[in-house]
Amino acid sequence: MEDEQYGHVRVRAWAGLHPKTHGEHAQRDARGRRPMVRGTLLLVEVSRLPQHTRQPQALWLWWHTPETPDGISLPDLDRVWRAYVRRFDLEHTFRFFKQTLKWTLPRVRSPEQADRWTWLVAAAYTQLRLARPFVADQRLPWERPLAPPRLTPGRVRRAFSSLLPTLGSPAKSPKPCGRSPGRPKSKRSGRAPRYPAVTKALLASA
Repeated sequence: MEDEQYGHVRVRAWAGLHPKTHGEHAQRDARGRRPMVRGTLLLVEVSRLPQHTRQPQALWLWWHTPETPDGISLPDLDRVWRAYVRRFDLEHTFRFFKQTLKWTLPRVRSPEQADRWTWLVAAAYTQLRLARPFVADQRLPWERPLAPPRLTPGRVRRAFSSLLPTLGSPAKSPKPCGRSPGRPKSKRSGRAPRYPAVTKALLASA
């Protein structure tokens, strides 16, 4: 297959293979058998790299999914190698969610609150993506200038405050409601409900 950035791309796959297990580290079942995780081994070869900084090398990938009734599960070869190439974008996106948009900062008490906060963070990230053509690049001295369609969410966030006066807000102005009476005397709210942490062992048992 042909690609604009990588030139001629050749992908080969070998299905039904399993990695070598070591007896001193491998977990065994009730009969003492070693675990056998079968998957597909892929070899990706390209004719060039986007930056042209070095010669391309062979890329080996491992693909594992729940086995089908016939025991063979072949992935979409074109989608697999492209998903691996995009992994850097996904890693930087999650880091932006956590460090800049404070995805993991709130200490929520219920799964429903965590879901709502996750959707709010995703909505804020979407707004930053949509605002790229309407803000000016406010880059730091050591950063290279970028065209508006290629601005990162971090750069858009720096200039987003200049866009807020033109957007306005659908919310009405707040109205004073007096002084809140607060919690009645001799009343307690009680302990907050606690939820167990989700671990790999719990997921495997489920």
